[in-house]
Amino acid sequence: MEDVLPSGLLEICLLVGVPRDRVRALLQGTQRKPKSLPPLDPEVLSVFVPPFISRDDIQVINAGNNLNKSKRRSFRKKKERPKIENVKSLNGEQKAPDAEDITVPKDIDLIGLPQLCFPGGLYVTSESKEDHIHFLVFTDVCGNRTYGVVAQYYQPMQDGCISLAHWESAQTGKVPVCFVPFAVCVISRYPYFNALKDCLSCLLVQLQPFKDLDVEEHLKEFAAKLFLIPSPPPGPLHLVFNMKPLQIIIPSREDPDSPIIDLDLHLPLLCFKPKQVLQIMTCILTERKIVFFSSDWALLTLVAECFMLYLHPLQWQHTFVPILSRQMLDFVMAPTSFLMGCHIDHFEEVSTETEDLILINIDNGDIAHSKVAEEEPEIPDVPAQAAEAFIKRVESLQLHYDLELCHQRASTDLGELQMRRRAWQQKLNTEVQQTTLQLIVNIFREVKDHLNYEHRVFNSEEFLKTRAIGDQPFYKKVLETYMFHSFLKARLNRKMDAFARLELSTQSEEERLNLMFHSPRRLTIEKMASKQFNPQRIINRRMVISMPNLQDIKLPEGPTRNSSLQRIETGVAVRMPSKSVSMFKIPEIHFPLMFQCVHSYYTDFFNHLSKAINTLPPDNSALLARYFYLRGLISLMQGKLLNALSDFQNLDKTDLRIFPTDLVRKIVETMPPSERLQADRKPELKKLISRVMEKQREVVKIDDHVKNFELPKTHMQLDDFVKRIQESGIVKDIDTIHRLFDALTVGRQKQIDPETFRDFYNYWKETEAEAQEVNLPPTVIEHLDKNECVYKLSCSVKTNYGVGKIALTQKRLFLLTEGGHPGYVQIAAFRDIEDVKSTTVAFLLLRIPTLRIKTFYKKEVFEANLKTECDLWYLIVKEMWAGKKMADDHKDPQYIQQALTNVLLMDAVVGALQSSKTIYAASKLSYFDRMKNEVPMMVPKTTSETLKHKINPSAGETFPQAIDVLLYTPGHLDPSERPGNAHPKLWCALNEGKVVVFDASTWSIQQHCFKMGRSKLL
Repeated sequence: MEDVLPSGLLEICLLVGVPRDRVRALLQGTQRKPKSLPPLDPEVLSVFVPPFISRDDIQVINAGNNLNKSKRRSFRKKKERPKIENVKSLNGEQKAPDAEDITVPKDIDLIGLPQLCFPGGLYVTSESKEDHIHFLVFTDVCGNRTYGVVAQYYQPMQDGCISLAHWESAQTGKVPVCFVPFAVCVISRYPYFNALKDCLSCLLVQLQPFKDLDVEEHLKEFAAKLFLIPSPPPGPLHLVFNMKPLQIIIPSREDPDSPIIDLDLHLPLLCFKPKQVLQIMTCILTERKIVFFSSDWALLTLVAECFMLYLHPLQWQHTFVPILSRQMLDFVMAPTSFLMGCHIDHFEEVSTETEDLILINIDNGDIAHSKVAEEEPEIPDVPAQAAEAFIKRVESLQLHYDLELCHQRASTDLGELQMRRRAWQQKLNTEVQQTTLQLIVNIFREVKDHLNYEHRVFNSEEFLKTRAIGDQPFYKKVLETYMFHSFLKARLNRKMDAFARLELSTQSEEERLNLMFHSPRRLTIEKMASKQFNPQRIINRRMVISMPNLQDIKLPEGPTRNSSLQRIETGVAVRMPSKSVSMFKIPEIHFPLMFQCVHSYYTDFFNHLSKAINTLPPDNSALLARYFYLRGLISLMQGKLLNALSDFQNLDKTDLRIFPTDLVRKIVETMPPSERLQADRKPELKKLISRVMEKQREVVKIDDHVKNFELPKTHMQLDDFVKRIQESGIVKDIDTIHRLFDALTVGRQKQIDPETFRDFYNYWKETEAEAQEVNLPPTVIEHLDKNECVYKLSCSVKTNYGVGKIALTQKRLFLLTEGGHPGYVQIAAFRDIEDVKSTTVAFLLLRIPTLRIKTFYKKEVFEANLKTECDLWYLIVKEMWAGKKMADDHKDPQYIQQALTNVLLMDAVVGALQSSKTIYAASKLSYFDRMKNEVPMMVPKTTSETLKHKINPSAGETFPQAIDVLLYTPGHLDPSERPGNAHPKLWCALNEGKVVVFDASTWSIQQHCFKMGRSKLL
């Protein structure tokens, strides 16, 4: 296993430039001035790779530690081989060949790297120039990224040799002939752009006097120091170390799935207007060919990286080369999607010779298309409401640090200035993160409503139909991309990433409750009322609704486009709770670099961590976990494997999320027999080893496919029909689907043809669309609860209460009277019904089918001449009546929701079959009415008196599941108080490691079915 130990801050350090003898030969041989010299080809002059101490010292420090045997198992180059063999000192003298191998990480290209260190070319100048820093990103064939920070500096050359300094030139009367550029390149596994920039800035200060003719010793100590600095584990702990004259901070990622952020996230907001930022994000989301241009090489990488972070957790899947040297310009001819960066000098060349490119000028904020394209492809607009909310939030951000300084006292301390600026930047980065993440959530929040998790199906067609017409071009392009496909995989895997956490945290309490009940999607009365006051939404809204997934865990919102935005103030970003971050000061590293110095450094590091652990309160488990993790790494570097395992074992009690499973497994596999025997004698270590090695034997194949829903094309038996209905999202419960199968196959073979399925499916969707068009007048809305929905309307019928349409909600029946002033007449709440009958009344020579409903609190019996609809409404009312009674008896509101599903299925069956047996077929779905008559479910009196509320942890599963463990965690019971996650919770462990979390203050589902492995939880 390659590179088992987590990499330090540095992977490799290089000195790049031109040998002095070549410059001297050019100047002397051609008698040319520096300005007339052509650009020279840079090359690697020196390579600094760990380890930086002698082999004998390595054997001492790693005695008994076999982990480092696998360190740096990449291809090996000897110093005497090309590029490495010609390593020279800065004065041009040939160095003696060194027989020792240099191990270079296998994904570092030493041939192509010099061009990127001098992307604009290497020019010898007659005047010194300012030091310059830029940033690189490398991507291997597996998509893993490595990051580079390059510092260019100039050294004066006089008579072919390095001049000590300008003051010496003045003393001798000699003027430097030219200035030769060199570059120090630091490559890391982590994107610590600011930290490494600060480190290189400190190095350049040390190199500037040129008092030491050979800078290699400085570079070796610099590289060695960075190699010994570990990367902090995810969580609330940043590392600090001294790199004179600055204090360098190594920030941690927020959690294991979050990216490391060590750059100024507001840079694109300074370069582009908010609308242009949205356009660029759209180009990335639709996977276009994108080229950034700037006169500043550093901005190319930083701005491109910022846009990558803006889209998190979506990830760019294609070529990413933020800096192209002039020799690499042909890369923009690539046929596939890419994101690249070029110097502004190449703008015309790239734009005229390559078509179908999006050209983004960072310097002036312009976005253009390459001129060769026959038609300029339009960049679709981001969904309107999401864009509006984003623009308002960006405009509210304070992007200029100078304005922050106006009210502060002047500081004379460099460290204080540095900390002020860093605190301001960290706060702003957090605000930008929250703003961009909220944009992504607003755009894709409703994707989950069209997912079927069991069969991994996404109904893209229905999702598109629920989008506003103006937003559809955006979604049509995005839904076809690799980025969105990976995003779907994460949703179907129920990944609890930043998107899922924000989406969950911005749910209303009503939506949390609805997670358990899975109502068919309809507009609530509250949303219907708000819709009436938004005429633009009525114009834009396309009244075609996606299939409801009645048994799936989702937010059963109304279909109003981007309804998530209604729950969020568009002018103010959602403020997530700020998390406090601690700093840990890494001890000083003393030079010269010898075994004793490294051993002393690790000892000090270990002691500092032990002191921090001993002084920290035990309830601060998050910080304790990070200290244990770091101390485990230091013990590992010292070769103390048992100590390392003990610290990693402590993560079980503090924070299991950062447990380094692969690292611990490698420790166990390479542990000497004597130490393994000692570990087995300690029960806690033996248990740890057993668990880690057992996980290695568990080969769990992750199902990563995503299907798009399609109507069937062949006849279906029962099993195939169950699968198809679940994929469609209409119903998920297997027993209900079996009853639906019986209903659709009445009087025919026990199989369903594609035409019948299509008719049923289309009728279901048409009914949904019609239900969305119901627009109740305010005089009616005021009589209904805000969370009620109208699920069915009858035709206009004559009743003893007047002429009108009978309306069905989940709570009642009412008459929507017709005439000049439509009104509301209550027919019956389902719990108040005493009897329901289907009969006929005489009218002339005809017998008209009539529905009669008797209630407890009215003497007058309601009568409606429903004619052909009478039999269906009779089944519907009886099923809802029975469902409501059972819900009340069992204190379980889920029964009424299941009854509602049954009646809507009845309606769809009658509409789809259109035969003489449709009512009989629909009666197959009268589940609760039949249960009431055939097998009454009596609730014992004691249970009825004691039971207050019934919850169903199996909600959303295809069948009921046993609960293995129940865990109650206390908190604030008042639902109005929402201090973070301070409410009491009930944790329910189901089969195969699934866990459901209820908010015990409201008994709503707070988190549904996240996975804790596949084993039974105890």
